[in-house]
Amino acid sequence: MKLPRVHCRECQRPIAAGPVAGSLSKGRLCRHDPPDRRARYGDSLVSCPGSLAIVDLPRPAEQLEFMEAGEGQELDEMPVGPLGTVALF
Repeated sequence: MKLPRVHCRECQRPIAAGPVAGSLSKGRLCRHDPPDRRARYGDSLVSCPGSLAIVDLPRPAEQLEFMEAGEGQELDEMPVGPLGTVALF
């Protein structure tokens, strides 16, 4: 499963974010190292302060909205089905 990438607030790098149970719009950043870890800490394992933070996930799609009559196409131009209804698909 490919996880969406979200910019970490601390290091500004794009980091994978996994979903959080109970909230479709929230995710938790994966653990990651700060960009200058080797220079500052040597071989010690140190996580970025932004690791495991809860962030808003990007929304790949939103629900479509119906157009009001008069917007875009006129009703006369729309195809009419056998029951006098407007075809949706």
